[in-house]
Amino acid sequence: MKRGVVLIILLALLIGLTIWITSIGQLGIYRTFTYGEILHDTKEHLQMVFIAVLIGTAVGVPSGILITRPGFTKLIPPVLGGANIGQSIPSLALIAIMAPLIGFGLKAAVVALFIYGLLPILRNSYVAMRNIDPAMIEAARGMGMTRRQILRRIELPLARPVVIAGIRISTVITVGTAELAVLVGGGGLGRITLTGVFAREPLLILQGAAPTAALAISLGFMIVSIERWLTPRGLKVRAKVS
Repeated sequence: MKRGVVLIILLALLIGLTIWITSIGQLGIYRTFTYGEILHDTKEHLQMVFIAVLIGTAVGVPSGILITRPGFTKLIPPVLGGANIGQSIPSLALIAIMAPLIGFGLKAAVVALFIYGLLPILRNSYVAMRNIDPAMIEAARGMGMTRRQILRRIELPLARPVVIAGIRISTVITVGTAELAVLVGGGGLGRITLTGVFAREPLLILQGAAPTAALAISLGFMIVSIERWLTPRGLKVRAKVS
């Protein structure tokens, strides 16, 4: 509860800071970006993040589950190792590498963001499935459940909170990393931030960084809310007791 209040206060401060800086520009006191430009860049930023996280979820969750299945455990080192390599490369270098390989634009930015944000989703999916109590699996088998039924009715509901936590972490990372996408023609709020950096104008830097931070907080809060909504009531009560 306290954490939620702090996040709401921080979010309000970031939004208020953005409005204040933009208002200064409208009054002609200082040159800043307009509300229309901020809204346009925010839409581009959200588009990149949404596509990258959606692809990361579509790849990471099934892959994390697959390598825990009998007969596929040999794939654990190469799969997790490959994802680790992707995130070990500096974000700026990874985005820059994509431009000559794929071309400048949204596609290069999305591919780089997908690679950089894949590890938390993949790792959390793997860990969530591995940490399920084997006794519960054996009990389900004793009741006559098939492997598919155990996966759908037992394993996935228990693993869901950890999996969604990985998606949340990936989303927050992707929002911040997407600031650099403008360097390869990806657009987004990084256009405002980097304009301020190159012009050495602190207010312009804040005008781009503040909405980016607000976006990360908002998306993280939304994903946590979705996770709580999806969690069965029995698991919620159990979590509170423990």
